[in-house]
Amino acid sequence: MTNTNRYRYYTATTLDGFLADEHDSLAWLFKQDIDVDGPGSADALIADVGAQVMGATTYRWVLENHPDWLPQMPTFVFTHRGLKPANEHVIFLAGEPTDHRAAIEEAAGEKDVWMMGGGNLAGSFASAGMLDEIKVSIAPVMLGSGRPLFDGAFDLSLRNCERNRDFLTATFDVVGPLGSR
Repeated sequence: MTNTNRYRYYTATTLDGFLADEHDSLAWLFKQDIDVDGPGSADALIADVGAQVMGATTYRWVLENHPDWLPQMPTFVFTHRGLKPANEHVIFLAGEPTDHRAAIEEAAGEKDVWMMGGGNLAGSFASAGMLDEIKVSIAPVMLGSGRPLFDGAFDLSLRNCERNRDFLTATFDVVGPLGSR
């Protein structure tokens, strides 16, 4: 059977390449003007997604600040921490992405897998050959420090760019490790 799932890292970043500030806050993101129905919106992505993956820091921040952001779908949280699930859809995992590939893809069904937040986790998935697309909305904000957008060095191919009010959203195909082309 051929794998039909695409692993898609969809996130927002500041112009200087940070997902969150030095306190792991995404407050900068919620101050931005974005059309939730426009290009690059999460709603359009979620229609194609059957499961989501995130790290513990993202999971905790979402629960504490915007619990409605946690879609009602299988949600795999990679963590070593003793966390409690927010609902019956949350599954905690530890280890390498490849250790859990079958379970993630079974949960996603014929749909895609959304990597939400966590540049380190997205880098781990890319290193394991489990990241097909990076879609990043770039905001006109510079934090100067914080959590970086991505961990690792990879060749990407720009597929398209769109503008949504203050955001520029770029979609890239992951070609492979840097120097793979």
